Amino acid sequence: MSKEREVALKILACLGFEENVANFTNCMTRLRVNVYNREEVNIQKLEEIDDVIGVVEDETIQIILGPGFVNKVASEFQQFFDQSSVEEDQKRKIQEKNNTSFKNGLKKIGNVFIPLLPGLIASGLINGIVSTLINGGVDEANELIVLMKFIGGCIFTYLGIFVGINAAKEFGGTPVLGGIAGLLIINPALDTLDLTIMGEEITAGRGGLIAVLISAWFMTIIERNVRKFIPNAVDIILTPLLTLLIVGISTMYIIQPLGGLLSEGILSILTAVLEIGGPLAGAVLAGAFLPLVMVGLHHGLIPLHMEFIQATGATPLLPILAMAGAGQVGAGLAILAKTKNERLKKNLYGALPVGFLGVGEPLLYGVTLPLGRPFITACLGAAVGGASQAVFATATKAVGISGLPLTLLVVDGKIILYLLGLLISYGAGFIFTYFFGYKEEMAQNLRKEKEVSVE
Repeated sequence: MSKEREVALKILACLGFEENVANFTNCMTRLRVNVYNREEVNIQKLEEIDDVIGVVEDETIQIILGPGFVNKVASEFQQFFDQSSVEEDQKRKIQEKNNTSFKNGLKKIGNVFIPLLPGLIASGLINGIVSTLINGGVDEANELIVLMKFIGGCIFTYLGIFVGINAAKEFGGTPVLGGIAGLLIINPALDTLDLTIMGEEITAGRGGLIAVLISAWFMTIIERNVRKFIPNAVDIILTPLLTLLIVGISTMYIIQPLGGLLSEGILSILTAVLEIGGPLAGAVLAGAFLPLVMVGLHHGLIPLHMEFIQATGATPLLPILAMAGAGQVGAGLAILAKTKNERLKKNLYGALPVGFLGVGEPLLYGVTLPLGRPFITACLGAAVGGASQAVFATATKAVGISGLPLTLLVVDGKIILYLLGLLISYGAGFIFTYFFGYKEEMAQNLRKEKEVSVE
């Protein structure tokens, strides 16, 4: 057992073990811990641990460990919570067997963007409202319009910083260094440096969020490995310094050009798929999206939307994928029309209104997925809607909630076509489910399963 792990274990024992720790963080020298019950904490024994410099009792219990050493102890401390019980460890091993590298990658990317969704959605809707007002005849130079444009554009201007910070957290690095990794890609000052690499001029934003993710991920790897060789006394100075120098130079000469090639290649492939595949491509994308939502991987596609928006001003993927939720709404309406089961009706009355507004999880986890076959017919309804959106060539200027609210973000005056696609998806989901997807005994069996699970 390493020295750091031994110290972390002793600290945990003095704090009353995992069940008494609410949360913790660390600064340059201290491990700061919030506990549920102070009476279970043995301060005297904490202070007697060899490598503990001191303990401060404040709103949080602050355990002073010194620079550098505190980072290593905090890392070991975290592992006790990641593997706090044999049962959780077994679950984790089962998940690891079932998970693929692709699935894990999408989950991690999703975890980077999920905290940003409220800001992205709110800003996108503000921009949509501005466009609607301007199209309705409001002067673009109007002071309120100018101000709303500014507010709506803030997060998109500096999105790379937020993505870098969250990526560093997700991959186990220092958040502020992740933010700098993002700035290395998007900093407007790059355009004034006149840097040419491999015959190509470096420009701000090339590679987009894909380059930011790669840079932040690389930063966490470098930081982790540099820290292994740096003495604790100078860790706080040398580790970030060396990390930033290595990552900064690597980003300029390797990561940004590579990110540029990757993002351009991905967009070219997706554009070709939509242009050549047309309605078939739209059907496959929309029909396969609900299974992605089911396993929580759908947020991993956000960088693709953002790359489309940065490159072309709009994403054609979002209206297509939004049909997944519409297919579910149609399926839900069909079940509501057929069922006499009061419990199922109650679920539907709660889930359908938010389903129209683009929030599909209540329908997915409360109705279609537990029933089984309606999940499949909802996917079929989504496929029909996705095909229609591909034919209509609709696109949105920002990422937002699907369903009816997405109309605010549709570009090129195609709101009516988007709404028509929604109606097609609602209708297809309804027809498939009403005639092929739902039988009343499904609700009875579902109820029996719930009763057995409760017993």
